Amino acid sequence: MPDFEQISFRPEQFSGVARLFPLPNLVLFPHVMQPLHVFEPRYRDLTREALDGDGLMALALLSPGWEKDYEGRPPIYPTACLAKIAKHSRLDDGRYNLLLVGVRRVRVERELAPLRTFRQAEARIVDDEFPVDAAPARPALQRRLIERFRKLLPQVPEAKEQLEQLLREEVPLGILTDIMAYTLDLDVAVKMQLLAECNVDRRAQMLVDLLSQATNDRSRFPGGWPPKFSVN
Repeated sequence: MPDFEQISFRPEQFSGVARLFPLPNLVLFPHVMQPLHVFEPRYRDLTREALDGDGLMALALLSPGWEKDYEGRPPIYPTACLAKIAKHSRLDDGRYNLLLVGVRRVRVERELAPLRTFRQAEARIVDDEFPVDAAPARPALQRRLIERFRKLLPQVPEAKEQLEQLLREEVPLGILTDIMAYTLDLDVAVKMQLLAECNVDRRAQMLVDLLSQATNDRSRFPGGWPPKFSVN
């Protein structure tokens, strides 16, 4: 698992204007890492600007029907994941291989007029919510979540060992739900619902329900760890 202490981020480092990196088939979550191969010219421009500045970009999911206007500005879901470039390498032809870490949920509030080759939007950071009245039931909810997740651990020794190590640690429920939501091989629309849910207790219960349904369907869980590269 990555050492997130080495990848520092403070909310005040975010200017409020997000460089948008819309993708059709990837939902990134805070607290996880994602390899990304960047080859489109507009996203090379985005990457260069991020590397020269705060290192941030917002990975957004394209809404259904994006195929009709992929080269333009097709609609995106309003919740995105603000990510920071943890590592990068530039290839001879100008492409990039990136390793991103999700740092916060953001709510896209207004897309800006096109001043760059890539899209930008005003966005605000959205923090996890922990309702006070749900606090007494939270430990039991976390135990149920871990119990059901263990039943679906992949039968790949290295992956199972890393995930078991995570479950043994005292990971806060919000972080745990994000890592699980990212790891499970769920439909992107379901992952989008989990990303958009800021109430940690509701997010955890959604996962408990999904895991209960998938207990007898091992195909819902990916076969490897870490995840493969996503290609823009």
